[in-house]
Amino acid sequence: MEIRYLNAHATGWNFKTVIIFGFEDESLPETIPALTGEAAWIRESPALKDFSGKAKEIAVLYGPAGSLLQRVIVVGLGKRDKFDFEVLRFSTATAVQKCKALKADGCAVNLENLSRLGHPVSALAEEIVCAALLSLYSYDEFKTRDEEEGDFSIEELTLFSADDDMAGEIQAAAGRGEAAARGVIRTRDLVNGPANHVSPAFLAQTAQEMGKRYGFKVRILERKEVLKLGMGAFEAVFRGAMQDPKFIVMEHAPKGTEKDKPIVFVGKGITFDTGGISIKPSAKMHEMKCDMAGAGAIFGLFEALGHSAIKRRIVGVMPCTDNMPDGNATRPGDIVRTLSGKTVEIINTDAEGRLVLCDALTWAQREYDAEAVIDLATLTGACVVALGMEVAGIFCEDKAMGRQIQDSGERVGDKFWPLPLWDLYFEPLKSDVADMMNVGDRWGGACNAAAFLKQFIEENTRWAHLDIAGPADGMKKNPIHIGGGSGFGVRTLLEIARNGIKE
Repeated sequence: MEIRYLNAHATGWNFKTVIIFGFEDESLPETIPALTGEAAWIRESPALKDFSGKAKEIAVLYGPAGSLLQRVIVVGLGKRDKFDFEVLRFSTATAVQKCKALKADGCAVNLENLSRLGHPVSALAEEIVCAALLSLYSYDEFKTRDEEEGDFSIEELTLFSADDDMAGEIQAAAGRGEAAARGVIRTRDLVNGPANHVSPAFLAQTAQEMGKRYGFKVRILERKEVLKLGMGAFEAVFRGAMQDPKFIVMEHAPKGTEKDKPIVFVGKGITFDTGGISIKPSAKMHEMKCDMAGAGAIFGLFEALGHSAIKRRIVGVMPCTDNMPDGNATRPGDIVRTLSGKTVEIINTDAEGRLVLCDALTWAQREYDAEAVIDLATLTGACVVALGMEVAGIFCEDKAMGRQIQDSGERVGDKFWPLPLWDLYFEPLKSDVADMMNVGDRWGGACNAAAFLKQFIEENTRWAHLDIAGPADGMKKNPIHIGGGSGFGVRTLLEIARNGIKE
């Protein structure tokens, strides 16, 4: 779908369909005087009399014969004093889906009555564009369709406003919204893809293709190099897998930033998780294709960076492998030496995410003098028990950075909540035969996992761990999310990349 911005009144164009936002208990015509001044029939439309303005409510108004503006889709935003970006995203998505249902090949969004909401109109435009694109997402890579059947698609979305002063800002914001949506869609495609397709080799190939397209530096560490480096924890996970592991590194370093301290994102990339020898129950095991959603979010971030003009050095580190049981697989009770030199007694091979991450975190800190290191992973079911399917956990002793991540997520629709990273959570992980175990008892499981990762963080490293196990693919369906992979975290990472880490 092509995104456009025009600085003019709608009736100067041959738009057949326009989307207008309405508020509860407000007269719609009075809030859009510029448009109704040109298309007076809107004031008298019978359908408008039934419209109350509640969030996501839809009314379709039809113009008289010969009118350039043939159809108006009015969508409610609820009460003006209760407005937030989530209401705007969901209402926009509902309206765009209605456009598709009506087979409108293009639609225009009137920004006229959004200027008094206490938010920059440019920020609203960014959310409108992102929501519109995400509302049309579907994963149909492997569906067989009749060639004559075809899929109807909206070809064009145009934002319009008569405010001359905002034209440049709105146009730039629309570009940001489109870049963010492209990133989320990239992540959704990877997380939704079956494991026999989205393999470690496929992810490595994807990284190389993106590198060529957008100018990223890409480095792939193969099995032999991983073993030579001494990544014993990562090795413990891929020992049972037939497919070779891939340790993928992507770097966005625009000219002039090559020597800057980078922000390093580390993502868990378990392309399928059986649990290994500590095998999972068969029920819902098919969902374990999503266990690479941490790495998937980093791919989405880099897709968005490829469509942005962000002048900041960003590095993505993604250890990718299947976790499978076979004769070579790691057994419960085995002890491995990590890249850091510390030893781990593996009690449960299904606690594999922290094993791949600990070596990746050590490698990243040795390789880069980072401004900050942030890892994200579908790490623990315990975090889902604590926070539910809609919210991710933040573990961060750097209060400023933790607050920034939470605030960034709130602005773009990713919900995070802080959880404790106290030393007491490491107590259950102490081993009689190694430096630590990879699991303790069942209580405080998400905090135990974070405490495990903390053992591999150097003293002066600004670090945050994001447990995205719930929202990465368990979020409830809503107007911008049809189910499956949600793309959670991509927009938060993009905000951090855009703004840098605050002191």
